[in-house]
Amino acid sequence: MSVSPEPKSLGKQIVSNLQTLSQIVELNVGGEMFTTTLNTLKKHPGSKLAEMFGGGQPKPRMDSEGRYFIDRPGTYFKYILEYLRSNQVPMQCVQEVYKEALFYDIKPLIKQLEDSPQIFGELVARKQFLARVPNYTENIELMIRIARAEAVAARQSSVMVCVVKTEEDLAKCYEALNSLDTSKKSVVNFGPWKASPNIGDLLDCIKMDVEAKGYKISFQLYVPEKGFRFKSNEFFYKFLFTWW
Repeated sequence: MSVSPEPKSLGKQIVSNLQTLSQIVELNVGGEMFTTTLNTLKKHPGSKLAEMFGGGQPKPRMDSEGRYFIDRPGTYFKYILEYLRSNQVPMQCVQEVYKEALFYDIKPLIKQLEDSPQIFGELVARKQFLARVPNYTENIELMIRIARAEAVAARQSSVMVCVVKTEEDLAKCYEALNSLDTSKKSVVNFGPWKASPNIGDLLDCIKMDVEAKGYKISFQLYVPEKGFRFKSNEFFYKFLFTWW
């Protein structure tokens, strides 16, 4: 037969639990210092922060000043902490905060950020479009390899790109390429794809994703060289990588 705790001992236990939850916690996140309460960090059960400070696993190691150290960007942790305190969804640095929300596995914040125009546009619109462009990621890497190989003792290197949206355009592209001395010039082919964005949209995506890797890049319509026989050059573009 179990014995119920006496009212006094039960009251002491409740007070003790409340004191524990309101315990002040000092954090060092990537070199930036924060002060909050244990209750705030454990606000969302199942999140990585709740697990870190919930007793289910070892707490983070401490720095030389006795603060809990988390090896993540401190710049964006303030937005995470503000959400835990007041449910305020950040309107700044949304892409970066989203990455941190994913790391800390704060599901309500992840969901709200995914509904924001910035993340929605990236995840639902742009990435869904690029997923329909065959070998898009591989072609981006190929462009970079070609540009780096041609960068020896040069300020700029160029990569020729053929972008086609339809199978009919692809046939025209192959016909034009047959007149090009491919031993002298490498060509990266993008497309065809079945989605509403046009060639200009894809060119913008290529530029955006190459720049995201730290490269300085521009593009222009390709001007045919002598001996390059085709009626229209609307499918061919020259991407310029500037190194210095």
